[in-house]
Amino acid sequence: MEIRRAYRELSKLYHPDTTNLPSELAIAKFQRLNEAYGTLSNPERRSLYDLKIGYSRWNVIQSPTENDSSASGYPTSNSAYLDANDRPLSAGEIFALFILGLTFVGCLLLAIAIGLWRGDEIIPPSALPQTYLSIQTSLIFR
Repeated sequence: MEIRRAYRELSKLYHPDTTNLPSELAIAKFQRLNEAYGTLSNPERRSLYDLKIGYSRWNVIQSPTENDSSASGYPTSNSAYLDANDRPLSAGEIFALFILGLTFVGCLLLAIAIGLWRGDEIIPPSALPQTYLSIQTSLIFR
């Protein structure tokens, strides 16, 4: 849906009949946009393109050894992943999640221990269904 939405917006911008660009430039940009949309909307062609540029969602790939940001004109990243959400968690992030989970479990255990120490009921009678309470009171008074 996101690719389709972006294609529609850009096609309105670069279509030769609706743009203020020179005709030759508009035609070239619109043809390039159509090729890109054809590649991205077809899963087979998209995976072939991903392999061609070295992008992988599942495998860890090595980053380029040289940083050619001056040659291409675009800044490059040290990461081999195009999207930061597609990378695996680092050891530090896994450790932080472990500590967070351990803290959560510790807080739950502490809350339960304090409640039991104070003599609170684990399940208050108001939380039980009425049928359970009537059965319980009838058994007590027999």
